[in-house]
Amino acid sequence: MNLTLPFEEPVLIFTLVLLVILVVPIMLKKFNIPGIVGLIVAGVIMGPNGFHILERDASIVLFGTVGLLYIMFQAGLEIDMIDFKRYKVRSVVFGTLTFIIPITVGTLVFLYLHDYDIKPAILLASMFAPHTLLAYPIISRLGLSKNEAVTITIGGTLITDTAVLFVLAIIINSTKGTTDAVFWIVMVLKMIAFVGVVLWLFPQIAKWMFKQLESEKGAQYLFVLTVIFAAAFLSELAGMEAIIGAFLAGLALNPLIPHTSPLMNRIEFVGNNIFIPFFLISTGMLVDLKTLFTDTNAMLIAATIIVLSPLTKYAAAFFTQKVFGFSLLQRNLIFGLSSAHAAATLAVVLAGYEIGLLGESALNGAVVLILSSSLVSSLSTEKVGKKLAILESRRKPDLSQKPDKILVPIGNPKTIERLLDLAVMLKNPLHKAPIYPLAVVIDNEHAEEEIYKKNKMLQEAITHASATDNDVQLVSKIDVNVASGILRAIKELMITEVILGWNAKITTSNRIFGSVLDNLLSNTDEMILVCKLIQPLNTTGRLVVIVPTNAELERGFLRWIRAVKLLSTQLGAPIIFRARRRTLNKLKQAVNSSKPAVEATYQQYTSLNEIANMKSELKKDDMVVVISARKKTISYNSNMDYVPRVLSKDYKENSFIVVYPEQYSEHQTVPVKQASMAYEEKEI
Repeated sequence: MNLTLPFEEPVLIFTLVLLVILVVPIMLKKFNIPGIVGLIVAGVIMGPNGFHILERDASIVLFGTVGLLYIMFQAGLEIDMIDFKRYKVRSVVFGTLTFIIPITVGTLVFLYLHDYDIKPAILLASMFAPHTLLAYPIISRLGLSKNEAVTITIGGTLITDTAVLFVLAIIINSTKGTTDAVFWIVMVLKMIAFVGVVLWLFPQIAKWMFKQLESEKGAQYLFVLTVIFAAAFLSELAGMEAIIGAFLAGLALNPLIPHTSPLMNRIEFVGNNIFIPFFLISTGMLVDLKTLFTDTNAMLIAATIIVLSPLTKYAAAFFTQKVFGFSLLQRNLIFGLSSAHAAATLAVVLAGYEIGLLGESALNGAVVLILSSSLVSSLSTEKVGKKLAILESRRKPDLSQKPDKILVPIGNPKTIERLLDLAVMLKNPLHKAPIYPLAVVIDNEHAEEEIYKKNKMLQEAITHASATDNDVQLVSKIDVNVASGILRAIKELMITEVILGWNAKITTSNRIFGSVLDNLLSNTDEMILVCKLIQPLNTTGRLVVIVPTNAELERGFLRWIRAVKLLSTQLGAPIIFRARRRTLNKLKQAVNSSKPAVEATYQQYTSLNEIANMKSELKKDDMVVVISARKKTISYNSNMDYVPRVLSKDYKENSFIVVYPEQYSEHQTVPVKQASMAYEEKEI
């Protein structure tokens, strides 16, 4: 084995890099220094321009490229699409400012102070404008990915990077003398075709694939990787940088990958622990400190870049804050996220170097910019992010007065995973209580054997749910009947929600669902969700929510609204609320006054009987959610007893959930004011 420097043995190289990824962040954590900084510095030390322990060979470049695309993909994947659409104007404004200010100031400085010609001056200034979301993993870890400042910074990244690459294409083609009308027409057509394929065709393919691969978790992850690189490749074919394609791929798959799903957990785990650290080390390997300190011109360019870059980026963040009224912390967060330069900056300087407009001095200066801006971005984002995370945690309102404790009784092994996935999506992210899968066995001579069989059946499902980083605690009960076992578990564990699967078969006219479900409805006041999940949850297109009159008067009104909103957020599915006029007004107030933000429309109906004729308005991927009520409660109406029959008979291709909110039972006293209001409008 050859152990001379630089190492060439693949196993040794990979072992060494993994050791650095493992040890460096742990060591720096003791000094409150972000691990990102340490990995970049480690790349400088180990690289060909440091102690030359490793070469920046094809394997390092490959893994580094994957890591860079991963950062952009995760940024698109984790963005809150509702806020992204809501703040698109702000994103455009910030993207314009963070492009115009750096490129204008930089061009003037290099043109008049460094005596560059116009094209090289614009190219050098173009290095200031684009930014890479290098510190995004810090934001994600701190739980700030949905903050408005983060959302507009991500949107601005797309604007400024695209603008810079567009300027680069113009300069390169003008240098070659090919900027005629045909050039512009072809460029625009390629960009339109590329965006259309990624944002329209890819989601259609992904939805079909996720349905086919529902039980193949590894295949789902490989498909996602394929989409990332396919979008990046198409981006390059369209004349843009690969990072734009990766970001758009994240936006395209955003509604199809719930944030609490096992697939998202795998994507984040592999990216944050393998690919992204490789990219940081690979970036550090580009720095040539020896050449920098022996080349006067390189030192002047580097000094100019190091000073101007953060100043112009801070100016863009400052004006954005003033225009939109952001806080000081949000301004600094925008600056921290947008001050790192890597991908597009390298693309600009390398392209200028290859066509002879820029020399080695500019190349070394650009690499120093990457290192210095990475340090500034990481340290600034870590410092500000922690303060903002503490502040937001104090401001977040409690979504309920008691923590979520969700019980999932299991009967059919085929429905286990979907029911547990639903439980994970409905669980309040602020509470750490476990999810309780429940196995109930009838008390007889075979009880012990049945418990063993059911527990074994549940192990795979528990492993599946645990992959989402949620605590799952198996519960087993031996009782005289299934309903009694479930009721006993509800009381002993202080359960707040029960998620039940239903086979959509109704056997007798005097039962709504069946003996077990009907017994539960009669003997507990907690929220119960009766589910028939036909489609994989992540392929849900819309949530159509049917709400009865006087639902706003029930005790569990805000709780089921929160559950529907959480489900909408996780699935990326807009909500269509259907109710009577007065109830719709109350719904709008409740939905708009609480987090998370959702995309919702409100449609008025005349009677609950309309559900029988609503089938023609639905698409195959729509999920129907019916808010029902127990007998003798404020919002109950006899028509509700027929809803399960209608769903069972006419909605065989659609998933549906019948929700029985937490309510005052017939044995409890209803507040007088509420009771009097309930009679204002008796008809549903």
